[in-house]
Amino acid sequence: QVQLVESGGGLVQPGGSLRLSCAASGFTFSSYAMSWYRQAPGKERDMVASIISTGGVIRYAASVKGRFIISRDNAKNTVYLQMNSLKPEDTAVYYCKAVGGYSYRPDYWGQGTQVTVSS
Repeated sequence: QVQLVESGGGLVQPGGSLRLSCAASGFTFSSYAMSWYRQAPGKERDMVASIISTGGVIRYAASVKGRFIISRDNAKNTVYLQMNSLKPEDTAVYYCKAVGGYSYRPDYWGQGTQVTVSS
């Protein structure tokens, strides 16, 4: 059974930091690219950051570049999102996604974790 379980969300003041984790099981984590997405109320779900299976290629949305860092530990089947200098506009539900990348291999999504940036 495939599972992606996000954790680490919460309430933080502007300028603060949070570290999200996404623990994977039930599939070959080390062969999947992984991404973090976020969805604010009334808005579409957008990609925040992505990392390939080996960790060698990383992409960020322009809105988080320089503030967020994505990383992965294939030995622990976990992907992380370090979020620094948080802003109120970063408030959203954050989801991790295992990117299938092939027609025969589906994408997998976690259930999401709420991040609220407010004073």
